[in-house]
Parts: sequence; C-alpha cells; structure tokens
Amino acid sequence: MRRFHYAFKVKDIESTRKFYVELLGCEEGRSTESWIDFDFFGNQLSAHISDEIPALDYCGKVDDIKVPIPHFGCLLTQSEFNQIQQSLESAEIEYIIKPQTRYEGKVGEQLTMFVLDYSGNPLEFKSYSDEEDIFS
Repeated sequence: MRRFHYAFKVKDIESTRKFYVELLGCEEGRSTESWIDFDFFGNQLSAHISDEIPALDYCGKVDDIKVPIPHFGCLLTQSEFNQIQQSLESAEIEYIIKPQTRYEGKVGEQLTMFVLDYSGNPLEFKSYSDEEDIFS
C-alpha cells in the first residue's frame, strides 16, 4: 500500500496538536514553530499555520446530504471507527454529519461521520462493511 502526504492550513500548532495527537491518537512527527507533521493512520499530514483558512463549501452531495468540499479523512476498521467516535463524543466535538450507515444493504455499505478540527478543516471517517467494496 502506498501512503499519501497531505499539507493543509491550521490556525495554530497548540490546538492542532491537541486535536490530532490527544483526541485522535496520531503520533507527532517533526515540527517547527510554523508547521507540524502527524502520522495520520499510516499517512503523513503536514499542518501549516495560516491566517487565510478558506471558508467551507458544501457543494458535495451524497445520498441527499451536503458534504464539505474539500475534505480529507481515513478508512478505518469498525472497531477503530467506534473508538474515534467515542473519543470525539467524549471531547464534545460537534458533528457536521452525525455517524450513520450509508448505502445500507448495498455494495459499498459504510459507516461515515464528519467533524471539523479546531481550525475548521472538515474530516470524514469511514468504515466499510466489506473492505473489498472501497472502489465499487
């Protein structure tokens, strides 16, 4: 499996570290005063401080639900999904889209939920009922 690298904007290092390390359990990598890297479920995130974080655009539509574009996230096992959901709820993080089953009983059935990190970046967490359906 190939890993990806994603660089994105955040408002500050402290709240970003709190969200990704303390809340999601990501391992911190290298950092400076203006950026910080994380192991985001096996992939490299690089968060860079910016004063110009773009407004969200809910132009995506999936199952008649508007989703923010762009967004990023990860594919999890059901156990990992449940663990992240519990962590988010314990921290009283509000959902953009509450945890739900999408495509129930169909190819591609998945659990999904959307949240914002502390800088307002939208993240989606998914868990497929059958991992073989990821691209189906």
